Amino acid sequence: MKYVDEFRDRAVAAALAERIKQTAQRPWTIMEVCGGQTHAIVRFGVDSLLPKNLELVHGPGCPVCVTSVSLIDQAVCLASLPNVIFCSFGDMLRVPGSRGDLFGVKAAGGDIRIIYSPLDALDLARKHPDREVVCFAVGFETTAPAWAMAVTQAKQLGVTNFSLLIAHVLVPPAMEAILSSPQNRIQGFLAAGHVCTVMGYEEYEAIAQRYGVPIVVTGFEPLDVLEGVAMLVSLLEEGRVEVENQYVRSVSREGNRPARTLVDEVFEPAPRIWRGIGEIPGSGLRLKSVYNAYDAEVKFQAELSQLAEGKEDPECQSGLVLQGLLKPMDCSAFGTRCTPERPLGAPMVSSEGACAAYYRYRGHVAREA
Repeated sequence: MKYVDEFRDRAVAAALAERIKQTAQRPWTIMEVCGGQTHAIVRFGVDSLLPKNLELVHGPGCPVCVTSVSLIDQAVCLASLPNVIFCSFGDMLRVPGSRGDLFGVKAAGGDIRIIYSPLDALDLARKHPDREVVCFAVGFETTAPAWAMAVTQAKQLGVTNFSLLIAHVLVPPAMEAILSSPQNRIQGFLAAGHVCTVMGYEEYEAIAQRYGVPIVVTGFEPLDVLEGVAMLVSLLEEGRVEVENQYVRSVSREGNRPARTLVDEVFEPAPRIWRGIGEIPGSGLRLKSVYNAYDAEVKFQAELSQLAEGKEDPECQSGLVLQGLLKPMDCSAFGTRCTPERPLGAPMVSSEGACAAYYRYRGHVAREA
């Protein structure tokens, strides 16, 4: 397929793997912070091409996976209200909370609509002025501009039956939380190319210098990942603490300025609880007070205040997976008590989850063990 096959060329992959092998003279541990990269690594066996002294570990690169149990419980609560049309991207429906999941609400008769764009939800609100349309706004910085646009358009059009349950998370604070942990063993990062397409990578430069860790902005195809690893290994071996850009066909240092301006107009940083990790200061987004009329947590404060604090399944090890401290197949529940059909945690559900990637492409390894 044009523009895809070019980034899956076996001969080029072999040459990049040999370059990495020749460059990596010492042991290094590298983390990718993107679920798309994780799936490319597992699906195409990128890690099998690397020398044994180079370890790739998977980070919290899936916004669905890190959405807290309490937010899932709030979504289930709002979706169960009789006058609500609840809108969500499809991969959120099976994510378990402490009170079930959105798929169960839909099966019980809740009006849950799968959308492909925030503007689809705004259109629903305009078509159903007698109903409250609540949207589950989930994602990294990548999808924040689209939600910001939906909110500004709702305000301009005078649409008052439209609100967001916001679960947006930001990548740089999560990287800092990992690097600050006493358990940290990450020596270099492959940064998420799609996030940097919007936000650029200026912010990563300060992180690299503060923690002495090089970062390479990387794309999602197998050759992208291999070239990103090759660039990162060169930085590590040479002792250079820098940020480099492998994904030059999409990313610039400053990112998408109009999109960043729109996000800054509508949102502001806020603390966010990451599933399996805990609260990370400044790692989420919330609507600025001028847009409170579109904040579902404000609009439905009475209904949501009745919820008790949700608890994660104690058997789920997703927090360790998301911090790069455990590989999915090292979890005792993987592929047995935790499957895509009956997941214990979000990484087994999401299309970008590490556990889902291992189950889909390497599940037979665990079953044969």
